[in-house]
Amino acid sequence: MGWLTAYGERMRCPYCAADDDKVVDSRPADDGGAVRRRRECLGCGHRFTTYERVEEVPLLVAKRSGVVEPFDADKVRVGIEHAVVGRGIDAATVDALAASVEEQVRTLGPEVPSEAIGRAVLERLRTLDAVSYVRFASVYKGFDDVGDFERELVELQKQTEPKARAGRPSRR
Repeated sequence: MGWLTAYGERMRCPYCAADDDKVVDSRPADDGGAVRRRRECLGCGHRFTTYERVEEVPLLVAKRSGVVEPFDADKVRVGIEHAVVGRGIDAATVDALAASVEEQVRTLGPEVPSEAIGRAVLERLRTLDAVSYVRFASVYKGFDDVGDFERELVELQKQTEPKARAGRPSRR
């Protein structure tokens, strides 16, 4: 009987089309992104190579308008770059932040609301740089006036200010 893939499909020999083979050797390929298998056809004796890779499920973004579109990591990266411009934050940090946002939202399923992406960026910018956080928040949350900035700053200070420990007075 031929070798079965994870989905029950048989591998056919590229030489004689027989579906009866044996795996002679398996090893990681593409830096662990695939498995390379050397196979030997039990029908004709020829050897051939197959590769197994995980098929990425496309990530879709549900916008507030109701439009659903494919996730675009570049949009996330550009939004972060605009927020951190002039703040001394290097490109590698921006790339790592964008990658961690993508990783987090992929855990939410194949279709995520755009709000989840914005919140994930804000969470990371809050701990990275307060000015970048407020810049991103002003666009993401659609600030209309100075009062919006003031409210966001008050909220930011509440959430990032160290809490006094029990038995020790606050340093205010």
